Amino acid sequence: MTFTTRTPYVHFVNDTIHKPVLNTAEETSSNEVAITLGMLSAIEENSALSQRSLAKELGIALGLANAYLKRCVKKGWIKVQQVPANRYAYYITPNGFSEKARLTGEYLSTSLEFFRHAREQSSTICVMAANRRLTRLALIGAGELAEITALTALDSPVEIVGVVDPSAAGSRLAGLRVVADIGELDPVEAVIITDMRAPQRTYEEWAERLSADQVLAVDMLKISRAAPPDVGDAT
Repeated sequence: MTFTTRTPYVHFVNDTIHKPVLNTAEETSSNEVAITLGMLSAIEENSALSQRSLAKELGIALGLANAYLKRCVKKGWIKVQQVPANRYAYYITPNGFSEKARLTGEYLSTSLEFFRHAREQSSTICVMAANRRLTRLALIGAGELAEITALTALDSPVEIVGVVDPSAAGSRLAGLRVVADIGELDPVEAVIITDMRAPQRTYEEWAERLSADQVLAVDMLKISRAAPPDVGDAT
């Protein structure tokens, strides 16, 4: 995976928050690690960040950023100092640097676990597609899961033609074109959902656009393939 030269935890905290894991307890722990580590890293780089800027940097709600900031202050990881113009500056304490180092190890452990599960399940999906003679595939949603799936597919009988993601159109991922619409790619026989932000909604959209048999997804996304109940007007 490609990281920028800047501290990666800030840039990838939002992806980590939305990263599928095995159960609710693990998901909560992973989110807490990602947000806290992202916050400490952001403040280390820029002590003049406002709470609003911090929330935007981490890709979380302002209220959530405020709650985590208060928690970090209470734990003694961040020190608050008032500066002119009624603003505040935030500094990481020695205890904060120690906690940041500990969280870095935990973050990397979680990321490696995610990579292992994603690689195993992506391999299973590719083999299943090949067994069904679906060998030309597109990925729906750019991101870490898409990159892992694309690389895993290189050792399988299937070919990933490209990635569909309007928000990242024009870029490349694992050597593949990222386009806004599947019509921009060569014809495919099926798609694999790799959108980690709204996988259920994305699956439903593509199941309507193609057919359910042509829309594949790894188990870790926890997608329900059952049709939602048709709730009519109350009588």
